[in-house]
Amino acid sequence: MTGAENSRRDKSRIRLYVTLAGLYLAQGIPTYLIAAALPPVLREQGVSRTDIGIFSLLMLPLVVKFAWAPLVDRIRLLPIGHRRGWIVPMQLVSSAAILAMAFIEPVNVTALFIICMIISVSMSTQDIATDGYATRKLEAADRSVGNACQGGAVAFGVVIGGSLSLFLFETWGWQPTLLLVAVLTLVPLAVTLLMEEDEAEDQSASGQVQRPRPSIKAFFRRPEAVQILIVALVFRASEGLVKAMEGPYLVDAKLPLSWIGYLSGGSAATAGLIGSVAAVGLIRWQGTTAALITLGVLRTLCFLMFTTHAIGLSDSIYTVMGAAGFQTFIRYMEIVVLYSLFMSVSSREQPGTDFTLLACAQLVVYLIGTSVSGVLADRLGYGTLFVVSTSLSALAVLLTALLLYRKLPSRKQAVRKFEEARS
Repeated sequence: MTGAENSRRDKSRIRLYVTLAGLYLAQGIPTYLIAAALPPVLREQGVSRTDIGIFSLLMLPLVVKFAWAPLVDRIRLLPIGHRRGWIVPMQLVSSAAILAMAFIEPVNVTALFIICMIISVSMSTQDIATDGYATRKLEAADRSVGNACQGGAVAFGVVIGGSLSLFLFETWGWQPTLLLVAVLTLVPLAVTLLMEEDEAEDQSASGQVQRPRPSIKAFFRRPEAVQILIVALVFRASEGLVKAMEGPYLVDAKLPLSWIGYLSGGSAATAGLIGSVAAVGLIRWQGTTAALITLGVLRTLCFLMFTTHAIGLSDSIYTVMGAAGFQTFIRYMEIVVLYSLFMSVSSREQPGTDFTLLACAQLVVYLIGTSVSGVLADRLGYGTLFVVSTSLSALAVLLTALLLYRKLPSRKQAVRKFEEARS
């Protein structure tokens, strides 16, 4: 490869990274506006905790979006490119919905919930298209950097949609803040001009070229995809148990709320940026499989630190503070590694469907953990909860290693063996 070709390749990769960062930021701002900023604002406005609790249902589209992912893979919505044709209108819907929120009183919970559900559905759909685009465009050597761009964009989404919005709500008020956020959600859309759509894929989506029809069944026909699905379910099974009770435990350990706010908020943005970059280095050093195992071991040690404090083997609050901060750092690294793994088994025929199924699987098992953690803590105590979490994390690392180091035949290999057997 000549120097000129290398230069063109490098420019193309940088263009792709910038595009992905902008696309994930575009969907991150509305997502964290309704997930992080809205609940405390509603509480300050006097909305009951029962009504605010209903807003947790806004997570539902993120969990079940795999159900309509094949449609996004299958249908070319607008003649501006397959993925771009979904991303642009979904972002416009979200911005318009935020604009509508500005003219609704925050105590009008029903109207706000409907609007926020529209945002959640549109962002979930946009995420399918963006993940499909990233999966098709990122080559194996570029996946770690591409997913790090996503992690960094998510961190900025937390800062803009969550932290900055909360600050502006307090200083500017409801309507001016939402008007500004509605405009800010449109700015990252400029990167859609940089998107390089695959003409062959567009022809397939419009019916000019016959390709396998995207479907959930097609995912489960591939043993290598099912193998990674099991990894996704196993690996994150313990995380929700600890993360959901991290804040309450720190409160019960007499840590000031301001310190807790930094650990859960400010450190998340910092960990998102630094952790994403660190994950790239770890993948390049160890490879995706070994990197995931390493992070699993480190996560288990973090849970063990919670355990030692909860059962009285350590009385230093800094033990659990360090565990909480490092766990946040590890979690952002995990996402980069897991998503790189998901992309490695996502097919070109239905990248959005395959990746979305895997992403939803790891999210579902995480949410199950968060939903039962409080019950376990109340009935068994923090010590037992953290012992169980540490044990599950260690077991998950072992099972993940067994699954990932077990070589399954790829689809091409299976077809070749079948044809050889017939001949």
